[in-house]
Amino acid sequence: MGIQSAIRKRKSPTVPVPGEAGSRGSGRTAFDELSRASALLSSGTDFGELESILVEQACDITRSDLAALYLYTGDPRDPKTPLRLSYKRGPWSVPASLARSGEALSFLEDCGEAAVLNRRRPCALEGILLHPEMASGMALPVAVPKAAVGILFVNARTENHYDRIRLNFLGSFCALAAGMLRSSRLFQELKEHVAVIESLERYQESVFSSMTNLLVTTERDGSVRYFNEEAARAFGLSEEDVGRPLNDLLGTRVDAKILRTVEETLSKGSTILGVEGIAAGARGDLDFSLNLSPIRGKRSDRHDGLTLLFTDQSRERALKERMNVVVEERRAIKDMFSRYLSSEVVQHLMESPDQVRLGGAGKKATVFFADIRGYTSFSEGRTPEYIVEVLNDYFSQAVEVVLQYKGFIDKFIGDCIMAAWGVPMTSEAEDAVNAVTCALEIQKLIEDPKRTFFRGDAEHLRVGIGMHTGYLVAGNLGSSRRMNYSVIGDTVNVAARLEGVAKAGEVIITEDTRGLLGSAFQLEEREPVKVKGKVEPIHIYRAVKRR
Repeated sequence: MGIQSAIRKRKSPTVPVPGEAGSRGSGRTAFDELSRASALLSSGTDFGELESILVEQACDITRSDLAALYLYTGDPRDPKTPLRLSYKRGPWSVPASLARSGEALSFLEDCGEAAVLNRRRPCALEGILLHPEMASGMALPVAVPKAAVGILFVNARTENHYDRIRLNFLGSFCALAAGMLRSSRLFQELKEHVAVIESLERYQESVFSSMTNLLVTTERDGSVRYFNEEAARAFGLSEEDVGRPLNDLLGTRVDAKILRTVEETLSKGSTILGVEGIAAGARGDLDFSLNLSPIRGKRSDRHDGLTLLFTDQSRERALKERMNVVVEERRAIKDMFSRYLSSEVVQHLMESPDQVRLGGAGKKATVFFADIRGYTSFSEGRTPEYIVEVLNDYFSQAVEVVLQYKGFIDKFIGDCIMAAWGVPMTSEAEDAVNAVTCALEIQKLIEDPKRTFFRGDAEHLRVGIGMHTGYLVAGNLGSSRRMNYSVIGDTVNVAARLEGVAKAGEVIITEDTRGLLGSAFQLEEREPVKVKGKVEPIHIYRAVKRR
C-alpha cells in the first residue's frame, strides 16, 4: 500500500471510465480497467509506445488533468543521474528534469512507495504537484526489483481527487508497466549490442578478406574453422571444407614436416614462426613462410585452436621489384627536372609521379621571356664556340636566380630564357611576386660591374624582359618516346610579345601581373601597346625596383 495524504474515501468500488462526464462509476471494476489497460500494454511493440500507453491510460482512467513520466537516463544508484521528462499528457508546462535532491523525490526514492497529496499545502510532498494550478496529485515509482525505471506523476486541479482505488489501480498498473518498459529497454540494448557485434564481425571479415596473406584457423581438434578469401583461392577451398580436418586439406599440398609442426603446435599450444616451404596451390606452387600461433581467450591460458598465417614470398619479391621500379621512376624524375626546377618543385614531382605523364592541366601562372638585346649583331663574324661560351656563362648565372625564386625553366630559345612561375605548384600572388623579383635581380646582376659574364666583346649586351600572368596549360608534351614538361597558351604568347616591347635593362609587366603584386614594387605606367593577336591595347607597366 502506498503512503497516502488526505485520501478521500469513496463508496463506489468502481473506477471512472473515460468519456463519462459527471459519473463516478459505470459498473467497471478496478480489475476490469487494469485488465483492459494491461492488454493495451501487451500490444506495445517498443519503449516509446509503452510509455505512451502508461501515461495516457493513467491520465484517462484516473480522470487526471496532467500526467508525466520521468525516466532515469543512467544508473539510478548514481545520485548524479538525472530524472528527465520522457512523456507528458496535458496542456500545462512541467519541468524538463527534476532535481533528485528535492524533498519529494528524496522521500520517494528512499521509501520506494507511492505518495498522494490531496490538498496543496507546504510539506515535503508538495513537489509532486508539477504545476501551480494543480491541487492534488500522486507520484508512483515505476520500478522492478533492483532496477528503477522512472517515476509517474498524475495531477488534478481539484482537491481530494485521488482515493484508494485510484492509488491501488495505478500502483498495479505501474508495476506491470515497469516490467515491460524494463524488458523493452533491455531488448533495445541487446539489439544495439548485437548490431555492434555484427559490425565488428563485418569489420573483421573485411580485414581478413583484404589481407594478401593466407589465413587459416582451426578448432582445438584440428578441424578447419575459418579461412580468408586469399587462402580459399590459393588452396582451392570452399565452404564445404569448414569442419574438415586440416591434415586432410593440406596433406597433399605440403610436405610431412609441415604437418608435424602443425600437430606439435596444436598439442603443446606453442608459437612457431618462420617455417618455410613449398605448397602445391590451386594456381601453382606457393613459396611460403608460415607462422603458427595458438588462439587463446582473454582469461584463459587454454588454447582454443590454431592460427596459420602463410606469407606468399613470391608475391613479396614481386612487390619489392615494383618498389624498385618506383624508386627508379623517382630517380628519373629527379634527373629530368633537377636542372630546370627548384629542389622544392622537384620533390613535389617525385611525390606525385603521375604528373610526369602525357597530357596537361589548366593553371594560372606567370610567364616571362628574357631576351638579349644586340645579340644578332654581336654574333655576326664570331665563332659558334665563342657565342656558345658567352651564352652559357650568362645562362648559368641567370638560371640560378630563376631557381632561387622557385621558377621553372621552360626552355632556352636561342639567346632567350623562357621561365614560368605557378607550375606544377600554384600560389598565384606569391608566384607573381617571385617572378618580378627574379626579373629585377637578373637586371641587377647584369648591371653589376663585377659580373662574371658579358665580358670583353660582349660587355655591351643587355637583356629585356617581358612578363604576363594568366591561364595556360602546363604538362608533358610530346610522345611516349620523348616528352618535355612545358607551358602553352595565350598567356605565353602575350609574355613573348611583351619581351619585344621591353627595352634593354627593362622589366615590362601587364595589368594582370600588377594586380597580384600589391604595393611590393615601385612601378611606372607606360602607354598601352598593341600586340599581335590582340584586338585591344594592353596596359603595361615597367617594374622599377622592390620597395
